[in-house]
Amino acid sequence: MNSNAKTAPNYMPALVVLTSLFFMWGLITSLNDILVPHLKEIFTLNYVQAMLIQFSFFGAYFVMSFPSGFLVEKLGYRKGIIIGLATAGVACLGFYPAASLQSYPLFLGALFVLASGITLLQVAANPYVAVLGRPETSASRLNLTQAFNSLGTTIGPFMGSVLILAAVSGDGATGAAREIETVQGPYLALAAVLFLIAIMFAQFKLPVVPNTDESSAAEGGKPL
Repeated sequence: MNSNAKTAPNYMPALVVLTSLFFMWGLITSLNDILVPHLKEIFTLNYVQAMLIQFSFFGAYFVMSFPSGFLVEKLGYRKGIIIGLATAGVACLGFYPAASLQSYPLFLGALFVLASGITLLQVAANPYVAVLGRPETSASRLNLTQAFNSLGTTIGPFMGSVLILAAVSGDGATGAAREIETVQGPYLALAAVLFLIAIMFAQFKLPVVPNTDESSAAEGGKPL
């Protein structure tokens, strides 16, 4: 009994950090609803051109789902999450030069890379949450993390309207260059948060769960 108590893993820190991931990608995804009208006005886009924002973002889910699954299978959940966070963070940094150069194609490219990172996060984090504890409570854990994802999608448009649209509407004489630069600050902040969470994942002693490559490799020779 004492040995079981000593070896019982503490999943709570890992679950807390994972929950923050679900919140972050919900928030980032919902910011597209702010970007569409904002960039449409700045670049004088028609409806089809403006919808390339959503196409570039959600198209990455279709393109990158299988490669992400392959990567997680090879590297494990933890490394997959770290790579996904780093990818999303780099993509958020890409909004700065895209705004400075006033380049719509660069915005679309940054959105595609950002969604690719989020796709990898989803592929790695969802099953990790499911196995991060007792099987009978996996549904509760998934519901909890999805609730924070929904919270992120709810807060995202409000934050975007305050940080991006409010800066534009507050000055009627603001030119296109000034307007487009309003996206730089929020996405630089998102990049900092994503990199911080990636560092936390790299530094934390996260528990090894049965479905990760580390444990499956160790148990590969055991009979069922």
